Amino acid sequence: MELILKTPIGLEKIAADRLIEMDREISLSVKPHGLEGLIVVERCSDKQALVNYILKNVPEVESLVNVEVETEANLKSIVDAARKVSRGKISEKESFAVRTVRRGRHDFKSIDVNVAAGAAVQEETGAYVNLDHPDKIVQIEIIHDRAGISVTNGFRWKKMSPDKKPALNFFNKISIVQMPYLGSLEGAKEVGARIGRAVQAYEVRELVIAPNKPVDAYELNKFIDGVIEGIESRFRIQCKSYDRKVEKVRVSVQDLYQLVRDRSGEPMIVFEPEGIQLIEAATKLRKIFEEADRVNYLFGSREGIPKGVYRVASMVIDLAPGITLPTELAAPTALASTYTVISMIEQNIEDN
Repeated sequence: MELILKTPIGLEKIAADRLIEMDREISLSVKPHGLEGLIVVERCSDKQALVNYILKNVPEVESLVNVEVETEANLKSIVDAARKVSRGKISEKESFAVRTVRRGRHDFKSIDVNVAAGAAVQEETGAYVNLDHPDKIVQIEIIHDRAGISVTNGFRWKKMSPDKKPALNFFNKISIVQMPYLGSLEGAKEVGARIGRAVQAYEVRELVIAPNKPVDAYELNKFIDGVIEGIESRFRIQCKSYDRKVEKVRVSVQDLYQLVRDRSGEPMIVFEPEGIQLIEAATKLRKIFEEADRVNYLFGSREGIPKGVYRVASMVIDLAPGITLPTELAAPTALASTYTVISMIEQNIEDN
């Protein structure tokens, strides 16, 4: 066992063919024991050359474990091998974590391996355990009756890391004011669902559906149904995926002109093609977010935000000069782009 490769399910054969093209002497186990998304390189002519080739030329391989020690898949053998492989690879000034992936049936669990191997590595090296952001990782891959062990640097692609600031506080300030998309009943519901999914994805403070004149009740009802359906759909996914509490976006309906009157004094940002470019608005926009408790983002639909509202708006911004964004893309585009530009300004300030 030289390397353990992980691929998306269904791409094992394609990845294996690429490896064979590079090394005709290679010996592979593709989907060993029927395990999908797995390739074991049993033997190759030049291991380091193969690793370099995979990293550069085989994107079908999502992760690679360079096996330094192979042993039997029993707890004692694995612990002894982990102790051995960590010797000289982890210093007492470094932190480490043990990560175990177990495939097959055994009389122990992954957590048992982590605890026992972790204690052995700590005793051997004097290093300290850091499960969240370790300097080194002792990777243990168990495949039925065999185990491969390696020590790697602690970097991994992560959704959150210490140098990232959570974006939630920014989006929690934003109230999306959306004129309804009306027309065919089917179209109104579909666009509503897309908007609902988008605002829930960003967990904005609220969504206000704001017609500016009397509208067809059936069309409005379908649009609202779609919005709620989209919010519920995304909310369920978030609850399963996140290890924190997720807030469902509140939805209300209010006449656009009345909302503008009620919220006079609050920042109101209109997103329409007549506005200034986002880069020109960035500094003022950042100041608005620093000072305001709530920031209102106003989006039109087929007709756009009425020009009279421009007069009371804090700013009118054109997100993409020369391009008219579809109704369902306007809000998510504005949310992502304003967050990005403000974050870049803040990062520049910190760097200087």
